[in-house]
Amino acid sequence: MSRIPIEQIINGRKAKDIYEHIRRKGVVSKLELLDKSGLTGSTLTRTLEELTSQQLIREAGFGESTGGRRPILYTINSDYAYVFGMDISRMHTKLMLFDLEMKQLEARVWSMNERMTPDVLLGEVAAEAEAMLTRRGLHSEQVLGMGIGAVGPLDRQHGVLLEPLHFPAGGWSQVYVVEELKSRLGFEIMLDNGANTALIGESWSDRDRDYRHLLYVHVGVGLRSAMMTSGQVVYGAVDMEGSIGQMIIQTDGPRLWGQGNYGALESYVSVHALEEQAKSRLKQGRDSLLLKLAASPEDVQFTHLLQALRQSDPLTVELFSQAATYLGIGLANLLNILHPEKVILGGALVTSHASFFHQATRAAIQRTYHYPSYQVVFSQGALGEDALAAGAALMVINQLTAN
Repeated sequence: MSRIPIEQIINGRKAKDIYEHIRRKGVVSKLELLDKSGLTGSTLTRTLEELTSQQLIREAGFGESTGGRRPILYTINSDYAYVFGMDISRMHTKLMLFDLEMKQLEARVWSMNERMTPDVLLGEVAAEAEAMLTRRGLHSEQVLGMGIGAVGPLDRQHGVLLEPLHFPAGGWSQVYVVEELKSRLGFEIMLDNGANTALIGESWSDRDRDYRHLLYVHVGVGLRSAMMTSGQVVYGAVDMEGSIGQMIIQTDGPRLWGQGNYGALESYVSVHALEEQAKSRLKQGRDSLLLKLAASPEDVQFTHLLQALRQSDPLTVELFSQAATYLGIGLANLLNILHPEKVILGGALVTSHASFFHQATRAAIQRTYHYPSYQVVFSQGALGEDALAAGAALMVINQLTAN
């Protein structure tokens, strides 16, 4: 496959629209395409022949007859090309390989420990991407590209991670991730923040419902959010991914890391906030299973909190319950301003226990101004922890039908 820009592979808006309709539906009859496209029969036939000759689509048998000849069915050719999706987060990095129907073929996860500097990680990612292709008997020429959903702030246009905070390893500042991986792998690399790619992935998985206004909130080491309207991600003047964490909940409250707003949402609802609250309570003399799991109060980490939560430790349950309520307050603020139709929640805190999701969403609904006339759907999504990487891969595939 030649290295022409992805958006130039399919020629013409009509052909792009036909391909996108087939891709969204999976299998489509020629009669349906004729009805949906508004094209004349001869123009549609010519367009389908062009897409078929390019091996972008293929015939998939015949549909049910409505009295005449059985209509030809079409589907995309999933083996036309392959695409990588990558999620760079503070706790882990995930690389996934998909075909054009988003069937997962390969996956690899790295723990983001003190060893994982940008040089180490990107070197291992490039080597693993080549190994995945080798195992599948594929060549780099068959790869459409790689999408990356990463922790912000970042510069999408120039492919740079700017000043992301709280990585265990050093060096995560001004990282030219797109340039570095493109020089190693040779195919197109695209970058966006992970909340946006997660929302792209979740929106695609729920495409039959056709929600117009979607909100995604990721609750982990920090808080990250993204908004989509009419199928398009909403971008601000600057990378807004982490802004939700700076929503002020209590003006005289604490601040994390010695920066940001006092009483910001992330000071109450984040991995580090829970760790700090647990240490403080234990130093105050609270009894807890955490004292057996960690060597000392100062050694308590999120993994210990998850262990204690699974065993219904009263102090840990209390801390997670408090965090869920604060998250609900933050969500209510967003609902009262943005009025999304659906809110998707992801991240380590949301998946920690089923009760966290239910308590947070209940607290949000109780504080939503126009409830019950305004109804919002809450979801943990269909893709789970794969959402960021899958959405990053979709970001690349979507370029096939971009203007």
